[in-house]
Amino acid sequence: MAQEYRRAYAQATENPSQFWLQAAEKLEWERMPSIAVDESRAPLYSWFPDGELNLSANALDRHVAAGRGDQAALIYDSAMLGTSTTYTYSQLLQQVAVFAGVLRERGVQAGDRVLIYLPMIPQAAIAMLACARIGAVHSVVFGGFAPKELAARITDCAPVAVVTASGGIEPARRIEYLPAVAEALELAQPEVRDVIVAHREGFEHGTCEYDGQSFNGHRVAWHDWDRLAAHAEPADPVPVPSTHPLYVLYTSGTTGTPKGVVRDTGGYGTALQFSMNAVYDVHEGDVMFTASDVGWVVGHSYIVYGPLIAGAATVLYEGKPVGTPDAGVFGRIIQEHKVTTMFTAPTALRAVRKADPGGGLLTGHDLSTLRALFVAGERLDPDTYHFAVSLLGVPVVDNWWQTETGWPIASNPLGLEQLPAKAGSPTTPVPGFDVQIRDVLGEAVPAGGEGNIVVKLPLPPGALTTLWGNDQRFIDTYLSQIPGYYLTGDSGFIDEDGYLFVMGRTDDVINVAGHRLSTGAMEQVLASHSAVAECAVIGLADELKGQRAAGFVVLKSGVQITEEQLRAEIVAMVREHIGPVADFRQVQVVAALPKTRSGKILRKTMRQIADGQDYVVPSTIEDASVIEALLPVLRPEA
Repeated sequence: MAQEYRRAYAQATENPSQFWLQAAEKLEWERMPSIAVDESRAPLYSWFPDGELNLSANALDRHVAAGRGDQAALIYDSAMLGTSTTYTYSQLLQQVAVFAGVLRERGVQAGDRVLIYLPMIPQAAIAMLACARIGAVHSVVFGGFAPKELAARITDCAPVAVVTASGGIEPARRIEYLPAVAEALELAQPEVRDVIVAHREGFEHGTCEYDGQSFNGHRVAWHDWDRLAAHAEPADPVPVPSTHPLYVLYTSGTTGTPKGVVRDTGGYGTALQFSMNAVYDVHEGDVMFTASDVGWVVGHSYIVYGPLIAGAATVLYEGKPVGTPDAGVFGRIIQEHKVTTMFTAPTALRAVRKADPGGGLLTGHDLSTLRALFVAGERLDPDTYHFAVSLLGVPVVDNWWQTETGWPIASNPLGLEQLPAKAGSPTTPVPGFDVQIRDVLGEAVPAGGEGNIVVKLPLPPGALTTLWGNDQRFIDTYLSQIPGYYLTGDSGFIDEDGYLFVMGRTDDVINVAGHRLSTGAMEQVLASHSAVAECAVIGLADELKGQRAAGFVVLKSGVQITEEQLRAEIVAMVREHIGPVADFRQVQVVAALPKTRSGKILRKTMRQIADGQDYVVPSTIEDASVIEALLPVLRPEA
């Protein structure tokens, strides 16, 4: 059983140099590497230090050269506009080469940073690939981020140019981007030279009202994307060292200062080619639909770079899982674009289930091309897992990873072989990730015992190489607690079969009267109640017991149950499955849970509010009004 997977995992663990040099051969290199990993600066490692390549050429040029220029590469599906546009590999290559020429003519050179602040439109992917084409380092910021957060990222990575659009379209509103960019430029420290704007119809602000103005004491040139592109000469790909930064992607820092995750070029390209084939089982001519945003790591890896490196078509979707127009929109996209592999967040599945508990709107479409659904971004609870399996009738694969790792740490490797699934587990570690469970002293935890999830160094290709401009912060944050290991910040266990179970962030383990309990395990019980669409369990301060568990649930549409009955049933379920030791008594129904735009529930913020602590609403929040609505529930005395 699992012979192909075990063989690959053993090779990657016992002889990583040979394993990854062979994997690297699937890319097109200007100079093929002969060295796998450079350990001279441990614990800072680098992959393929003597190799040179261009990732834009690997995503586009090599497929056109191989005769696949007429194959679909990028499918832009906008539920907001009711339109769909397909770019072939030849067409996308032309667009990318021209915009790379625009950047080059504006003086952007290899190593310069370019900040990309765009909605889910084709220009987002084009700008990223154009930066890669000339060796510029892109930093994508989720479209619609507040000016203060945008300014913090500009200050940290010091871009020479900002690429943006007139605005983004939400179901109930239009978000003007240019005033936000102007305010950010006024707040930021470095001198940005150029702002390049992709014009969209229906927005009030245009480039002309800002061009020539002074921002933070210096002038910025504002340009219209189309006008610059009309006169630009297409740029050829520039080979760069494998270790050259491809992008900086910011993730939240515990100090409030964003952490700029640095991704290299050759290691990342190798990891994406490997994962597309071995994990997602996506190959040339397939169609991958990743319902995420290019502002997140999932969008970088599996909307833009991964599918194109693999020679597949990628669906770039501008819309929501529900409400644009209904909970069946994913089914429409699968049917219209003949999607073979889909990737989304558990939150999206819960939203679909809440709006359409039977799933009829989705299954009313022809889903016959779909081979698998991959889910990541938040823990996939068993109830949501079973809902998706029964609805789609294809493998539903929970894969677990982080912004820092760039690709899955654990997943069912469908491209190697399909392993038996276990609800609540992202299956087994992916080849290349030596995952272990360690206690706070760094000692190994026996099978089935919960502890810190760590990965033995060096991390495989594709993982972060450092934090932008701050090696020491990278070491202090991730590598110093247990020497020789990368600390994921998550807790969990590995069972007797080698399956990993991720129970939540380390600080989501609560202490009730001396008993350490996982809020993730409690959430699993709450989510199994037939009336519950989604839930969160947090630990609140308690004078007697240290902490007590409190549950917050969102009900499915149309459910008829009193809060008292629901509370009694859930308390009894927790007592049965977790035990009386949990002392679980508090259940409250809420209209919605606060989440980031990528689908993570803001449990820490909820806990801080309830405990009367100072709190800062993260800039990544999807809807700040949800926090306001929860205040009377979390802090009733206020």
